[in-house]
Amino acid sequence: MPVIVVMGVSGSGKTTVGTALAEALGVEYAESDSFHPKENIDKMTAGTPLTDEDRLPWLRSIAEWIGERPGGVVSSSALKRGYRDILRSGGDVLFLHLHGDRSLLASRMGSRSGHFMPVSLLDSQLADLEPLDDDEQGLTVDIADPPDVLVGQALAALGVPARAPEDRS
Repeated sequence: MPVIVVMGVSGSGKTTVGTALAEALGVEYAESDSFHPKENIDKMTAGTPLTDEDRLPWLRSIAEWIGERPGGVVSSSALKRGYRDILRSGGDVLFLHLHGDRSLLASRMGSRSGHFMPVSLLDSQLADLEPLDDDEQGLTVDIADPPDVLVGQALAALGVPARAPEDRS
């Protein structure tokens, strides 16, 4: 099974969908924010967009994580084809692009608390976003749908049956 990279701009629901997808598949989930060096977090917190140079160590760390497992789910904005190429260098990857309109994204970003990414950086992310090319293995879904629907679409595209939820009683 490939590692699934749940991609999209901030506010698209990468963490929510990624954790639910990993649970459905019975695989490990990794949050891409945990791969950022402190300098990147500080820069974004201050409202400064990251450069390609800033993102390089972060992307390489995620690619290393991908290369260390036979399957899993990881979130990453993966905004540009070049970034996705770095992630693919780690191993077999399928991208799940969470796509939505700006007003929905901004609303989501504005309503969450405790996240370092300010709404002011949304436009820079949207400007950088390069949709998946036809030759990239992946699926684009509309974030207007609820997370369970998005997970179902991803599972159907993978052709992998979901693992039955564990009995926690």
